[in-house]
Amino acid sequence: MNKIIINEVGPRDGLQNIETLLSVNQRYELIKSLEKSGIKSLEVGSFVSEEAVPAMKGTEELVQKLEDLTSYSILVPNMHGFQLAKDNKVKELCLVLCVTESMNLKNINQNISDSIKDFRTIIKESKNEGIRTKCYISVAFHCPYEGKVDPGHVSALIDEILDYGIDEIVIADTIGAANPFEVKELLKRQLRTNDTGKFSMHFHDTKALALSNIYASLEEGISKFDSCIGGLGGCPFAPGATGNLATEDLVSMLHMMNLDTGIDIDLLHQSRELASNLTGLQLRGRMPYSGANI
Repeated sequence: MNKIIINEVGPRDGLQNIETLLSVNQRYELIKSLEKSGIKSLEVGSFVSEEAVPAMKGTEELVQKLEDLTSYSILVPNMHGFQLAKDNKVKELCLVLCVTESMNLKNINQNISDSIKDFRTIIKESKNEGIRTKCYISVAFHCPYEGKVDPGHVSALIDEILDYGIDEIVIADTIGAANPFEVKELLKRQLRTNDTGKFSMHFHDTKALALSNIYASLEEGISKFDSCIGGLGGCPFAPGATGNLATEDLVSMLHMMNLDTGIDIDLLHQSRELASNLTGLQLRGRMPYSGANI
């Protein structure tokens, strides 16, 4: 396996569900600190209703402050969000499809079929504009409203989105309820007919199984993973969706396995301290750290 790619979601997913609202300048400072550690892929914001997600207020201003947009992705929930992304010359956008009707209605106020219709148009127009697209397949294993999800249903939805020409599918354990067996089962279904390069994984650490699920994914050949500095995050529309997998824990495990991430762990922990100071939270992953001056 070649280099492992870490997609840092702290500036968007990590900040969207905490009480402290960071300014655009503070979010910019955090992004630049994370980049300094060696992270080259970051989810930096979303074009969503500021009333629904106040933490993302000013994303348009933030995008305009970032010099080169090739490393950044922006989440868009609908055609209006896509138009904003296009107007701001975003290079990569994220869509979110919840695989249960209950969760999709809670998350973006649409049923699944209407979301898919919008996504088909967005993916087509993005290709015309040279914008890369990826789709989060949310609550891919368990839903807070409908319980365990049928993997066959999830696979069918993934195949439909892939048929529209999406560049990447991000399989998301939104409430952190999946186990390694379930992860391998779903991946094996998809990898029968699709290349591993089409997929990345997003795990929450609710039940302390995120690293185990990462390892299960690695065994199936997946080499790109989402994570969040300090384990921040959680979906505001999914009860029980506690923090994401901490980036520093993921990088530490991968380095222990002699897998290359291109990330400096000492600088990464400095980013975690910055995130702690900005949010007023005592952010700590599960792995102890003994680096100097931290």
